[in-house]
Amino acid sequence: MAKKVMKVEKAYKNLEFLNSPDARILRILSEFLEPARRFRKEKIKDTIVFFGSARVKSKEEATNALREVEKQVKNRKNSDQKAQQKLKDAKTDLKMSRYYEDAVELARQLTAWSGKIDHQQRFVVCSGGGPGIMEAANRGAVLAKGRSVGLNISLPFEQYPNPYIPPELNFEFHYFFMRKFWFVYLAKALVMFPGGFGTLDELMEVLTLLQTSKVKKKMTVVLYGREYWNQVLNWQAMIDHRVISPEDAELFSFADTPDEAFRYLTKELKKNYPNEGWKL
Repeated sequence: MAKKVMKVEKAYKNLEFLNSPDARILRILSEFLEPARRFRKEKIKDTIVFFGSARVKSKEEATNALREVEKQVKNRKNSDQKAQQKLKDAKTDLKMSRYYEDAVELARQLTAWSGKIDHQQRFVVCSGGGPGIMEAANRGAVLAKGRSVGLNISLPFEQYPNPYIPPELNFEFHYFFMRKFWFVYLAKALVMFPGGFGTLDELMEVLTLLQTSKVKKKMTVVLYGREYWNQVLNWQAMIDHRVISPEDAELFSFADTPDEAFRYLTKELKKNYPNEGWKL
């Protein structure tokens, strides 16, 4: 009697293999092919990407946090240095919360505007999918009764999907470079709100791609918040030291209010993409 041979599991169903270093290229390809399929299915052709800090709070959250800290400081007989620093931080968070509120309003305006373009899903708001400025962008789209994209990434801290992303457009990435690819590949415009290392990394990569003409399409870049960006980055010093050209500073523009950013973005998009059936 012949010995019965157990059926072997197919390689593409073998989770141990798929999570091994040997299958890394398959995981990378998955983060290209699965989003591509979903974007095609959901008819997402292009995006306006919002970048910015995950740590920026809404005005309501920052106000409540400041009141709590003030209460704690008031109840202490001798307010120590640590308590004073917490108070200072809470006041800074409240000041920075204006960027959260502005991102909500700008995303709302852009989503409402894009909904008028012959009922097409064009220039859809996209964020990194997490909290802070990212949450604000997705939240603004919801206020305009529109959809938006969230390109999340798995991190040991900070990053978790915000509740304003529709499930069909909520993505979770492992590889930063594949996430960046999808940010840039679909983008026709980018709005850079104040942020830290991650935002600076994304800004500089985009500007490098534009500077070197690796991105051929027209892409509008807005730095939101002159005060912040001119403190953090000294563009003129880079020109003076001849590490960038004066023309490189023309790769981006500044805006300080949602209305200013909205007018500039919509003007540039209509100029750069004139055959989109504008219904405005």
